[in-house]
Amino acid sequence: MEWETVIGLEIHTQLATKSKIFSGAATAYGAEPNTQACAVDLGLPGVLPVLNKEVLNMAIKFGLALDAEITPLSVFARKNYFYPDLPKGYQISQMDFPIVGKGSLTIELDDGSTKVIGVTRAHLEEDAGKSLHEDFHGMTGIDLNRAGTPLLEIVSEPDMRSAKEAVAYMRKMHSLVRYIGISDGNMQEGSFRCDANVSVRPKGQQEFGTRTELKNINSFRFVERAINIEVERQIDVLESGGSVVQETRLYDADRDETRSMRSKEEANDYRYFPDPDLLPVEVTEEHIEKIRATLPELPDAKKARFMQSFSLKAEDAAKLVATREVAEYFESVADQSGDARLAANWVMGELSAYLNKQEMDISDSPVSADMLALLLKRVTDNTISGKIAKQVFEALWNGEGKDADEIIENKGLKQITDSSAIEAIVDEVIAANPEQVEQFKAGKEKVLGFFVGQCMKASKGKANPGQLNQLIRDKLK
Repeated sequence: MEWETVIGLEIHTQLATKSKIFSGAATAYGAEPNTQACAVDLGLPGVLPVLNKEVLNMAIKFGLALDAEITPLSVFARKNYFYPDLPKGYQISQMDFPIVGKGSLTIELDDGSTKVIGVTRAHLEEDAGKSLHEDFHGMTGIDLNRAGTPLLEIVSEPDMRSAKEAVAYMRKMHSLVRYIGISDGNMQEGSFRCDANVSVRPKGQQEFGTRTELKNINSFRFVERAINIEVERQIDVLESGGSVVQETRLYDADRDETRSMRSKEEANDYRYFPDPDLLPVEVTEEHIEKIRATLPELPDAKKARFMQSFSLKAEDAAKLVATREVAEYFESVADQSGDARLAANWVMGELSAYLNKQEMDISDSPVSADMLALLLKRVTDNTISGKIAKQVFEALWNGEGKDADEIIENKGLKQITDSSAIEAIVDEVIAANPEQVEQFKAGKEKVLGFFVGQCMKASKGKANPGQLNQLIRDKLK
C-alpha cells in the first residue's frame, strides 16, 4: 500500500521584548535560576497581569507580514493544567479569539517549485518555566525565569506532505520573524521551536489518519529526522495490523527515535475560559495601519527585486535574502562596487566560507561591506586579479590593513598591466619551453594553460590574465 504523510506545525517563537508579556520582569537569557520571576509571573494572591503593548504590536506586525486577518477584538483565556513549572496552575493563552487569523506562507521546494502553506492562526501566550533534571539526582529542579516570557504560537494547516516541506516552511517562517524584527530566532536558547503533528493515510484517501504530536523540536535537522522516523513508525504499526494512538511523543536525538510521553489531551480537558483579570483587546484600523508603516521589505519582495535589479538567478537571490543581515550586506557591496554579479559571487563564496569556518554571523564579519566593495572595485578596474583579491581578502580578514588599497600597496600586489612588461615575461617563458611550443603548433590547444601558468608564476601572479592570454596566443601563432 502507498502511504501519504500529512504534517502540520505549531511554531513557538519568543517575542523580542525586554520585559514579559504580563509583567515588568526581564526576559534576558542566561540569568541565574529564579532571578527573573516576579510575583505576577508566579500568580501570587493580590497581583494582576497587565498586557505588554509591544507584544501586541509584534503580533500584529507578524499578521500583516503574512497578509493574514487581524482580529479586531481578541481575548485572553486561561488554559488550566497542573505541571510543576506552571506555578499558577494555568497558562494565559488565546483560544477562540486569537490576535491573528487565517493567512498563508509560500515556500520554495528543492525542484524550484513553490507551494502555499495555510496558516490557521497565530495567538499570544505566556511561556511556562523549565524543569531541570540533569543536576538533581532523583529530584527535579524548577527554574521559573521563562515563566511569563511572551510567545507567539503560529499554527499551520495540515498542508505539508513530507519532512522536507515541513523544514522549508519552518526555515521560511524563521527567516520572516527575524526579518520583521519580532524575534531573534535563536534556536539554541529556545526562542524558536516547534511541535509537529504527524499522521499517515492511504494515498488517495481524503480522511486524515490518527495524528501524534512531536514536542519541542529546536533544530531544522531534528525536525526532518523526527518526522521521518515517526512516519516510518506509524506505517510499521498500521501495516502490522495495529492502530496509531493519538498521543504526545518526544524525539530523542541521541537514540534517533520517538517515544511516548503521554496520551493526547483534548482541548476541553484544559477547561478554557476568558481570563477575568484581562479585558478583551480592541485593535483599531488606525493602529493596524500605523504598524503596517513599520514593516520592512519582506523576503519574497526583496528576492524579486534582486532578480530584476541585479539580474540574479532565482536560486542565488533566494540565498542572498535568507536573512535580512546578508541581504543588506550584499546590497551595500553591490551598490558601492557597481558589479552585482561579482558581489553576489563573493558574498556567497569567499565571505560565506570564512564565516562558516569561524562559525560567525555576517554581522560579526571583520570585513565590512565597505571593505569588500573597495576590494571588488580593485578587481573591476584591473588593479589586481581575482586570484590576488583572495590574498587581499585574507589579509583584510586577519586585520593586516585598514582597506584593500593599503594592503595592495604594502604587499606590492598591484597587477602588471604594462603590455611591454607582460610581453617580456611571455617571450622568456616561450623561449624556455620549445617542446611545448611544438605541441601547440601540432594542434594541442590544452598546452596554452601550461604557458599561462608559467607566465603567472614568473610574474608572481601579478600579470593581467586577459592581456596575458591574448599575448601568449599571438606569440605562439
